[in-house]
Amino acid sequence: MKIIDTKSEIENQLQGYRKKGETIGLVPTMGALHEGHASLVKKCVAENDISIVSLFVNPTQFNNKEDLRLYPRTPEKDYELLEKLGVDYVFSPSVEEMYPEEDKRVFDFGQLEKVMEGEFRPGHFNGVAQIVSKLFAIIKPDNAYFGEKDFQQLAIVRDMVRQLFMPVNVVGMPIIRESNGLAMSSRNQRLSAEQRKNASEIYKVLKESKLLIGDYSPAELTDYVTGSINNIPDLQIEYFQIVDGDNLQQVTEWSDSDYIVGCIAVFCGDVRLIDNIRYK
Repeated sequence: MKIIDTKSEIENQLQGYRKKGETIGLVPTMGALHEGHASLVKKCVAENDISIVSLFVNPTQFNNKEDLRLYPRTPEKDYELLEKLGVDYVFSPSVEEMYPEEDKRVFDFGQLEKVMEGEFRPGHFNGVAQIVSKLFAIIKPDNAYFGEKDFQQLAIVRDMVRQLFMPVNVVGMPIIRESNGLAMSSRNQRLSAEQRKNASEIYKVLKESKLLIGDYSPAELTDYVTGSINNIPDLQIEYFQIVDGDNLQQVTEWSDSDYIVGCIAVFCGDVRLIDNIRYK
């Protein structure tokens, strides 16, 4: 496994593989890797001739400077895991390497970016699109792997690829959970043992809510989930929205769509956690 920190070197390394027609897979990450990332990496290694994982904490997608400062960084541990998983290249650039000058591009994702994360984290998805488009332009992957925990991000990346006519197959992978049901996230490292126990209730409430869709309208179920989460110590809900899984717009009736997902953001202390559940 080679660790590379410059755009020019990774481009040079990959040129030969492309000429030979070998497939290139990319898993973009911000490091602090866990089993959720590992599931993406295993799929990438299995499905491509050459596998690449990027480790880069992207400043332009953080609208909270304190969140950026506190974001966990564990590069040596990450390298060790990736070596075990059989990754060919790690691309681990500096901020200066990726942003030699300010990226002033502004993307328009229409209604996709105006709800949920887009509403509560203004500018976040523009930053995601900036960095992912840069990585795709440098690495030119055939396949790129993203987790479905970041459900809205996956929709945004797919829309970005369509807008920019990038020949990248974007692969979504199921949420990986801890044994207590908590969706795996790098941010979980910041939770105390008690907070982690309380945070595991998020998924329990989501699973319970799925059993109620025959009796509750989407609006009633939203109230049920919000009230249930806010009654758990340490937890404060930021949003819970029941949306069409394709366009992310809220549904008012279960018959509005054949693909309906409940998406949630919850503060556990000062740590922000997201999760989702498919209803139909």
